Formats: sequence, structure tokens, C-alpha cells
Amino acid sequence: MKIRLAIFGLVGCLLLLASWPALAANGGIDVEPSVYLAAADTDHDSFADDFDADFGDFNSESTVSQRNERLIADPLQPLNRGVFWLNDKLYFYAFKPIAKGYRFVVPRPARVSVGNFFSNLATPIRAGNALLQFKFRDFGTESYRFVVNTTIGVVGLFDPADSYLGVKKVTEDFGQTLGHYRVGHGFYLVLPIVGPSSLRDAGGVFVDSYLDPLRYANIKSIEYTGIKLFDAENRLSLDRDTYEGIVRDAIDPYLFIRAAYAQRRAAQIGDDTFNINLFEGPLFDSEFYNPFNWLGTLL
Repeated sequence: MKIRLAIFGLVGCLLLLASWPALAANGGIDVEPSVYLAAADTDHDSFADDFDADFGDFNSESTVSQRNERLIADPLQPLNRGVFWLNDKLYFYAFKPIAKGYRFVVPRPARVSVGNFFSNLATPIRAGNALLQFKFRDFGTESYRFVVNTTIGVVGLFDPADSYLGVKKVTEDFGQTLGHYRVGHGFYLVLPIVGPSSLRDAGGVFVDSYLDPLRYANIKSIEYTGIKLFDAENRLSLDRDTYEGIVRDAIDPYLFIRAAYAQRRAAQIGDDTFNINLFEGPLFDSEFYNPFNWLGTLL
């Protein structure tokens, strides 16, 4: 009798766990929708239905939301959602139309060259943060790219370091530097115009601004802001409607972007690979031409 009662109790618990998403959908439980994948309506076969019934609790919206909350805290969600709404309207009614008009007038090769110029100009930010993390190979890679692209690439308008020499750009910023030393996000922030960020990364952007060569140019603040907006519009003109796809497919774009941002930053901080195979492009085939190999284990 005790064994039967235990079996019935176990079955009852499993049924209750499996029905958790349905209870939440009917208003019995207040949970956030899933944010890990852009959701689209699909037909499930019998195997998928059985899988959902057996593992409904693991894949339930509440469980996914809890895992997302562990990625980054969001105590300011009402305020963040308001800023997100504002950014969304600015994107569709201002920034994207301007980018489309700019895309129509300016040929793609010219826009790519503009992007290359601003990317090359930001080299001190990437190289400086690589050095702060003692990633000497990344520091050397960025320094090498800067020399090649500034000279052969005509002040950075072209990227021969990548296209001919196979030297890929390293992505480093002060937010990543803080994360490298185990400083947490703090909490999630959606900044006007800028978009998704965190307390740590927003502070990092401020610190990085002191490594921006434009900051020391003899220009006014309004001119500096205009140049940054132009850079952003140029990059947006090269984008293939990524944000539109998120808005179209995701149940809740805010939650999707929040999770994607947190996961991307975690990957950037945890990725400890280095671009040491500098000459894998078509110009050179031998590792003999890689100057960082000449230094052996010193780096």
C-alpha cells in the first residue's frame, strides 16, 4: 500500500510539473516569456508533445526566465522597458530611415571604408584593454593591425591587415576588462539611443572614452557627438535588418535582447583565444612571416 501511494504521489507531482506552463499561460502564475530563442509558431509532432509533457518543467517559461535572471539582474525593468520603447521608436522612425537614405546615396564600398576608418581610429581602446588584461598577443595583434592599416590601408580606409594578411580585429573594451577581473554586471541598463548595457559596461564606456583619439582632437562637443552619430548611422547602413528580425520573431523583444546581450558579454569575457596566426591570408602561406612566432614563448 505504501509503495502504491508513493507511486501515485510521484505521478501526481510529475503531472503537476508538466502542467506548469499551462497554469502560467492561464494566469495562475505570473512569469516572463522565454527569451533565449526568437519564438515562432510551429507545429509540433507527437514526439515533441511527449517531450514537452515529460520535460515541461525544465523548458517552462518560468524556468527559462529564472535562468535568464541569473545571467543579469534587472531591478529597473519598468524604467528599462520605457527606454527600450523610446529607442524602438527612434530606430524605426528616425535612425533606420536615415540609414536607408544614406545607403541609397553612398555606395557600399565607400561605407565600408568609413567603417574601417572609425574602427582603426578606435585601436587604442582595444589595444589598451588587451594590455590591461595582460593579453600581450591581442595587444600585439591590434598594434600590428594599426600600423598596417594606417600605412598600407591609407589612414585606415582599407583593412589590408584582414583582407590580405588574415589578421582579425580583437574586440576588447573596459567592460570586458572589468569582467576579466570578475567584476559582475551590477544590473541591466537600457541607455537612450545606445541600447542594452549594464552598470559595469556603462562605466566602461566612460573610461574607454579617454582612450578615444577623437576626444583629444580640437573639436567642439557638438562636433564630437555628430561624428559619433555619423559612425553609428554608417554602421547601421551596413546592417541587414537584424533588429527587424528580432522584433518580428521574438515573443518579447526586450527579454530576447536582454538575454542575448548578457550571453554575448559572457562569451566575450570568457573567450581566451588569441589571433596569433597573423598571416593566414592569401598573401603569405608560411608561418615564418608571423612576427609573433619569432618571439617564441616570450608572448
